[in-house]
Amino acid sequence: MRNKIQLLLQLGILISGRGSNMESILSAIKKRKIPINPAVVISDKPNAKGLAIAKKLGVQTEIIDSANYKGKRQQYDKEIISILRKYKVTPTNGLVCLAGFMRIVSPHFIKKYKNKILNIHPAILPAFPGLNAQKQAIRFGVKFSGCTVHFVDEGVDTGPIILQEIVKVSNRDTEKTLSKKILSKEHQIYPKAVELFARKKILIKGRKVKIQD
Repeated sequence: MRNKIQLLLQLGILISGRGSNMESILSAIKKRKIPINPAVVISDKPNAKGLAIAKKLGVQTEIIDSANYKGKRQQYDKEIISILRKYKVTPTNGLVCLAGFMRIVSPHFIKKYKNKILNIHPAILPAFPGLNAQKQAIRFGVKFSGCTVHFVDEGVDTGPIILQEIVKVSNRDTEKTLSKKILSKEHQIYPKAVELFARKKILIKGRKVKIQD
């Protein structure tokens, strides 16, 4: 069994808070829907609620407190890379998922793990990138919003798009109610994107992603 696990892709998840998307991914793995080994969950906040959830699901956790690295983005990311390598989450045999990770990833990190870092954003990209996407959607009066799983590149939510899901925005929606609608869709498509990656179903051509049968 140990040798079989070693052959699997190794997954590292980065969190800052409650880790609900992390939990959806780990739960899918536990149900054997995704052929990947959840190697480690790393938090930049010592009190992140997601750490307890990860431990409950039997996943190793590490804390790299961002308060100790103010203004030292590349140095911080080198520490993350060191931890990822410790758990065998390498650029050749690893996948990194950002799940509510509230730090901007450095170019150094992105180059090391090119096309191996995924993120989920609560909008239909390229609309409403960056912070407060749900608030932006409400302010613009859009009729539909949703979420996007994409590869991370050096821009802000500009990487190649893997999966998207939409929700209808009603006149009564607030930022809070819209966020709740979108989050339920996030929990569906993020594990699916990880599964597609683990099963080698994703082909990147330029900035376009093709899902292979």
